[in-house]
Amino acid sequence: MRKKWMKRRCFYPGVRAAGRRKKTGKSICFFLWGLSLLFVFVCYQNLAETNQAPAMKQIAAYLKEEIAVSAWKNCMMVMVTDEGEEELSLGAYLVEKLEKFYPIYGFSETMTEYDTQIESDFTEELLAEQGQEVGKPLEETKGTDASKEPEQNGTEEKEEKKTGKNKKKKKDQTETASNSAAGKTQEISREKLNDFDYLLQNFYQIDRTTTIDGSQLNAEALLGKSMKLETGAENVQILIYHTHSQEGYADSAPGDVSTGVVGAAEYLTKLLQEKYGFNVMHHTGEYDVKDRDNAYSYAGPALEQILAEHPSIEVVIDLHRDGVAETTRLVTEVNGKQTAQIMFFNGLSRTTANGDIPYLANPYLADNLAFSFQMKLAAEEYYPGFARSNYLKGYRYNLHYRPKSLLIEVGAQTNTFEEARNAMEPLADILHKVLTE
Repeated sequence: MRKKWMKRRCFYPGVRAAGRRKKTGKSICFFLWGLSLLFVFVCYQNLAETNQAPAMKQIAAYLKEEIAVSAWKNCMMVMVTDEGEEELSLGAYLVEKLEKFYPIYGFSETMTEYDTQIESDFTEELLAEQGQEVGKPLEETKGTDASKEPEQNGTEEKEEKKTGKNKKKKKDQTETASNSAAGKTQEISREKLNDFDYLLQNFYQIDRTTTIDGSQLNAEALLGKSMKLETGAENVQILIYHTHSQEGYADSAPGDVSTGVVGAAEYLTKLLQEKYGFNVMHHTGEYDVKDRDNAYSYAGPALEQILAEHPSIEVVIDLHRDGVAETTRLVTEVNGKQTAQIMFFNGLSRTTANGDIPYLANPYLADNLAFSFQMKLAAEEYYPGFARSNYLKGYRYNLHYRPKSLLIEVGAQTNTFEEARNAMEPLADILHKVLTE
């Protein structure tokens, strides 16, 4: 009897240990599954924050493409093998495995950081069905992404009133700005501009989805392109339109576009015509009412028709309003007025992940970059603080129709309409300087 008891005594601990190991193994499995689900949720949340959710059709298209490519690679392994393939670092190797294990990760990595509607290859199929030129799709981007441009709080000047010294400083700055129309308030060294790092740090913000180097951002080349208008004012010279005509401001009346970005553009049109003598057409077509996600695609045919009917048009301006965090105030003071800051936006038709995008080719990319840079430089020299850093991103944004094309963000949803309207005065002056001098 004692022997049986001893045998059981020796046996039970082993069983208990095995049970504990089995239970621990299950716990680890559950933990890993939970971690995996959490990861997928985070990726999907990323889509939601960028206004892409549910985006299931886009994800499905991405997965189908990945499956098709993988199947082709398996069948044609010899043809796709890269000779002398560079050895991956540990980090790159883990990221590669993660992308293969979670295809949604690769998709979410293509999401952007900037809060505007952009073109995207996900609507290529849609355009093909409509019989339009392939290359004018878009996707919505950054929302309130923490990695976007640092907030520029225009109310910081209020703190300067605490001391008499700061009051005097602010007064001097205001007086200087008041004289900006007559002459430059500062002269930026052209020698410094030839330094690529200086140029990049002081004039540009590059989205993580794209890349650029000194061959495209060369100050001498950018300044060497003449932006002077060739046609006379007897014909239409400038076209102003809105891919997103419904964008409004903090105090805009719902449904009344005259109190939003369209109203601001109407004032810009008046200034350019009456004060500076340009012949301007303001097109108020609406392309983002029913389907904002494809507004660029829908605006394209209308632009083509207008430009065909008015071949004298040299300048095409797409006027927008930015979207930022509610705590951000894009305000400066120009000529004693509270003025919304502006930003020039360029698409490079190239992404970091996939390189150049052939079906979004832009033959006027160098001219677009030169135009926005000359505008930014003029803003810095005549109205310091008025223009934010030029934003560079992938895709094209319908900037390929004319060499002198601009996409301009005027303030954000946190600005008032009056601040946006005030911004049209220095903007009109800068346009006049760049297009005539």
